[in-house]
Amino acid sequence: MIGNRLDPAVGESSTKDKHLSAESAVIYRSFMSDILNKAMVLVLNRNWQAVNVRTPQEAFCMMATNVATGLEIEGQNHIRPVIWDEWITLPIRPQDNAVRTVRGPIRVPNRDRGGQLRQSTQEAPEELCARAIRERDGNRCQYTGRVLRPDEGSMDHVLPRSRGGKNAWENLVWAGKDVNARKGNRLPHEAGLKLLSVPRTPKELPASALIRNAHGIAEWKLFVRE
Repeated sequence: MIGNRLDPAVGESSTKDKHLSAESAVIYRSFMSDILNKAMVLVLNRNWQAVNVRTPQEAFCMMATNVATGLEIEGQNHIRPVIWDEWITLPIRPQDNAVRTVRGPIRVPNRDRGGQLRQSTQEAPEELCARAIRERDGNRCQYTGRVLRPDEGSMDHVLPRSRGGKNAWENLVWAGKDVNARKGNRLPHEAGLKLLSVPRTPKELPASALIRNAHGIAEWKLFVRE
């Protein structure tokens, strides 16, 4: 009986393929480890304020145990909380990072909304801007008390600029867009509204002011400074 003889060139090629395959696997595992352990997930509290930054690995654990929900963001006008069971079925978009699992690829979140997180503060001066007003007022409409998503609120001049109102802490509040539109160029009482509290210059810096978007993640711009 004559057996098949292995061509040396074929054997050498097969060995090279195995080495390349092993090298690719090492590179892939290294990439996956980098992604899972990179602090790139912004954590928000119930008032939509940035309070911390976590790794995707930590974020997945928080979501899977219902400590936090992911946020699907498509521009400023589409912000939707997504629970873990739905998150693992979301499609992977071109701009997304993803991890491979036995169930298929899972999108890496860029921000999570946590339900059991505390906001830390630090004494420091605060820069006056719309985001700072929103942070000072806790994402809450200062006329109705309703907690607003970032896309639902806007900055309101208590004394309208058309009537001499200034861009000052004491004259600026966060309000629902619908309330702001109803108020228009009137004083609160003229529009049948009443401030829940007197606006003041903050004495403390919110945690979000200490967080920087080091990785340039587009969706973070709604919640933290550049």
